[in-house]
Amino acid sequence: MRISKKNEVYLVLDDMTDSTRQELTEFFTFEVPGFKFMPMYRSRMWDGKIRLFSPATGEIYVGLLEYIKGFCQKNRIDYILEEGVENERDIVRQVVRDFIRSLKPKSAGKSLKVRDYQIDAVHHGIARNRALLISPTASGKSLIIYSLVRYYHMMGLKTLILVPTTSLVEQMYSDFGDYGWSSGTYCQKVYQGHSSKVEKDVVISTWQSIYKLPKKYFEQFGCVIGDEAHMFKAKSLTGIMTKLHLCKYRFGLTGTLDGTQTHQLVLEGLFGPVEKVTTTKELIEKKSLADLKIKCIILKHENIRERMTYAEELQFLGEHERRNQFLAGLLMHLPGNTLCLYQLVEKHGKPLHQTVQDAKNIGTFDDRMRKVFFIYGKTSTTEREEIRAIVEKEKNSITIASYGTFSTGINIRNIHNIVLASPSKSRIRVLQSIGRGLRQGDNKDSVLIFDIADDLTFRDQPNFTLNHFQERINIYNAEQFNYEISKVKLL
Repeated sequence: MRISKKNEVYLVLDDMTDSTRQELTEFFTFEVPGFKFMPMYRSRMWDGKIRLFSPATGEIYVGLLEYIKGFCQKNRIDYILEEGVENERDIVRQVVRDFIRSLKPKSAGKSLKVRDYQIDAVHHGIARNRALLISPTASGKSLIIYSLVRYYHMMGLKTLILVPTTSLVEQMYSDFGDYGWSSGTYCQKVYQGHSSKVEKDVVISTWQSIYKLPKKYFEQFGCVIGDEAHMFKAKSLTGIMTKLHLCKYRFGLTGTLDGTQTHQLVLEGLFGPVEKVTTTKELIEKKSLADLKIKCIILKHENIRERMTYAEELQFLGEHERRNQFLAGLLMHLPGNTLCLYQLVEKHGKPLHQTVQDAKNIGTFDDRMRKVFFIYGKTSTTEREEIRAIVEKEKNSITIASYGTFSTGINIRNIHNIVLASPSKSRIRVLQSIGRGLRQGDNKDSVLIFDIADDLTFRDQPNFTLNHFQERINIYNAEQFNYEISKVKLL
């Protein structure tokens, strides 16, 4: 087999037998999790599989080179690597460390201590030109990104940073300024209301804002960085990455992957091989993150008369008056700043918000003085940023936010409690949500998570959301988190 490089997106595999080509096709073909429920599969327009190798063209993502070499070794296939396929560099770690320290990054006006694993992550990326860096929420991913941006800026390259939300565009732009760089001089924001014309050296954009732009637009970037890279499964996101055919330096950063092989291989193909930077447990043990305690509360519902579908369960729980009263009581009782995350806006978020407001209005003087914020998809980016800034200075607020707006990426150091009010089994969503509270603050060294589950068992058949709770317990066990389980009868 001959392995050559077509561009910075694809390798080309040729000079192989037909049987090897067929084996490669099967080796890099996977069923997409949950494909049976997808419209394209149901309409018989797609077989539910993703194919990472094209037998017709011989093309495969550059980032999958190590898997190709492993396939060849396992099957005793000789291969030749053309020049330029492997281009790792011998970079001395101390040089990288000295470079990052020379940037003199700050936080809140104070010198920021750069951690060893952050230096290792930047060193790994620079030495290999591309990488998928797994670094948990609150581990300082933005400083890793900032260091990479400054390095490639020093090399005279334009950098494109892709983030999933407008709030994260604003946050990263602000973070760079906090670190001590002139964001206004070197960086520009691209999302609705901002021009996509490249006028600065660093472009921070949501993927939704630029995915329809022509291939020519992306040829000016020498480096691309994808923050919250676990969201790069979407077809439009992979479209952007394939349009960056001249972009040699590629880095994806995320706190966690969803655990499926398909997801990981697509991301590795687009960015590069996985490198685990550190773990949440390690950071907690080193006191770099707040101490984590998880209290699981199973609400036992009486008189369940039939087994519900998953959609019916969500509606039943969201509109359940007694359940919302229990949640409101919990939120009003918890001292400190509390973040409550929900899934459905109309069917849960708004009724819950109203119940909390009612509880506040009939409460004590301190209760009535407590600030309560409500955030969902239609809350403007400006308003979200204002709320985030207020909460950072508050001591006893309640923020009721949808998973979509606050479970990923948003940086609030001053959160003391998180209530997971809606069921989820998504590994990414659960870990990202918990991560919202792990950052340490001046007056905070621990965070308390309340995981709310519901027992709607009918005739000894566990309900869907109770099964999802078991999936969350599996996640806690895998991450070695400490948790306790209690049961409450919901009358």
